[in-house]
Amino acid sequence: MERERLGSRLGFILLSAGCAIGIGNVWKFPYMVGQYGGGAFVLCYLFFLVILGIPVMTIEFSLGRASQKSPVKLYHALEKPGQKWHLHGYAAMIGNYLLMMFYTTVAGWMLHYFFYMADGTFVGTDTEAVAGIFGNMLSDPLGMTGFMAVVVLLGFGVCSIGLQNGLEKVSKFMMLALLAIMVILAINSTLLDGAGEGLRFYLMPDFDRMMELGIGNVLLGAMTQAFFTLSLGIGAMAIWGSYIGKERTLLGEAVNVGILDTFVAFVSGLIIFPACFAYDVSPDSGPGLIFVTLPNIFNHMPAGRLWGSLFFVFMFFAAFSTVLAVFENIISCCMDLFGWTRKKACLVNTFVMFLLSLPCALGYNLLSGFQPRGAGSTVLDLEDFLVSNLLLPLGSLVYVVFATSRYGWGWDHLVAEANQGKGLKMARWMRFYMTYLLPVIVLIVFVLGL
Repeated sequence: MERERLGSRLGFILLSAGCAIGIGNVWKFPYMVGQYGGGAFVLCYLFFLVILGIPVMTIEFSLGRASQKSPVKLYHALEKPGQKWHLHGYAAMIGNYLLMMFYTTVAGWMLHYFFYMADGTFVGTDTEAVAGIFGNMLSDPLGMTGFMAVVVLLGFGVCSIGLQNGLEKVSKFMMLALLAIMVILAINSTLLDGAGEGLRFYLMPDFDRMMELGIGNVLLGAMTQAFFTLSLGIGAMAIWGSYIGKERTLLGEAVNVGILDTFVAFVSGLIIFPACFAYDVSPDSGPGLIFVTLPNIFNHMPAGRLWGSLFFVFMFFAAFSTVLAVFENIISCCMDLFGWTRKKACLVNTFVMFLLSLPCALGYNLLSGFQPRGAGSTVLDLEDFLVSNLLLPLGSLVYVVFATSRYGWGWDHLVAEANQGKGLKMARWMRFYMTYLLPVIVLIVFVLGL
C-alpha cells in the first residue's frame, strides 16, 4: 500500500506546528514568564529552543522521512539486523495514547469555556463567582465526559476523511484562523489603558528579578519549557517527516516550525500581560490564569463577551490542532502494526480513546478520591507526569543516540537524509555537539524533571 502524502509544504509546516502548538504555548508559557521575571526568561527560552528543540526535531523529521513509516515501525526500517531499538517504537505509540488520555479532557474545557463566554455565563460575576463556575464545571461528570467525547468524535471524524482532504485542509484553516485571531486579540490588549506596564514586564529583561529567583531555577524553567513545547520524543514529529518529499532540507523545516511555535507563545504573552496590568491582576497567578483570571478581565473589557469568545475559540483551535496531529500518529501506528484501513483504525480508536480518556474526565468528580501524586493531585497530574517527565525526555534521548551513534542509524545516514533538498543544511561542526553534548543536555532535563 503506497504511503499517503501531504498536498503542500504549507500543510506540512502548519501540521507540524499545530502538533507543537498547544496548551503549553498558550497558558504555560505566559504563566512561566510571569513567575520567572518576564523578559529575562524569554531570552533563556529562545536560547534553549535553538540548542535543544530544533536539533531533536530535525532528527525526528529525518527518521520519519528515511523510514517512510509511523513511529511504531520506523526502527524496523532503519536499525541493523538483530538490534532492539524498535522496542522504543512501542513506547512511543503508548506515549501518544497517554498524552491524549488527558489532552482530550483539556481540549473539552476550552470548548466548554467558549460556550460559557458566548452565552454570557460570566457577565456580571465577580472573581469568586468565576472561580466557582470553573469548580462547578470540573465537578460535573456528565459535562466533563460529554465535552471530552465531542473532542474524540470530532478528532477521529476529521482524520477518517483522509490525510489531504481531512487533516490537512482542516488544520490549514484552523491554524491560519488561530494566527489571525491571536493578532487581533494582541492588538486589542496592547491598546488598553495601562497596557504599557504589562509590555515592559513582558519584554524588558529584569536580571535583578532573575538573580532573586535564582539563575539556576530560571534556566531550568526555560530549558524544560523549550523542550516540552515541541512535543518531542514520542514520534509526534517523525510522522510528518514520513509524509513529505525530499524537496527541502529538514533543519530548515525544523527552524520554520520552531519560529511558528515561538510566535504563538510570544503573542499569547502580548494578549495576556497588557490585560493583566491594565486590570490590576497578578501576572504570576499560575495555572488558574486562563480559567479564572482571564474571564474576570473580559468582564471589565468593552465588548468583553466578544473578545472572550474569540479567545476561547483560539484556545480550542490550539488544543485541537494537537489532538488532530497525535490522533493521526495513533491511526498511522495502527495501520502499520495491524494492516488496518484508515477508516477501521479511526473507528476502533474512537471507542478505545473514549474509554482511556474517562479516568481523567472523571478525576475531578467521581474519582476525585484517587490522588496518585499526593494530596490534591488528580489523574491528569499523573498522566501529565508520565508523558512530560518520563516518555518525552527519555524518548528524545533514544532518538538522538540512535540517529547519531554508530550503534544505531549513524551520523552519516542522518546528515545525508536531513540535507536532501533546498534550504538550511546541517554543518560538519554539529557532529560533536549532537553526538556528545545534546544527549547530556536531554539527560539533564530528564533527571531534573524527576
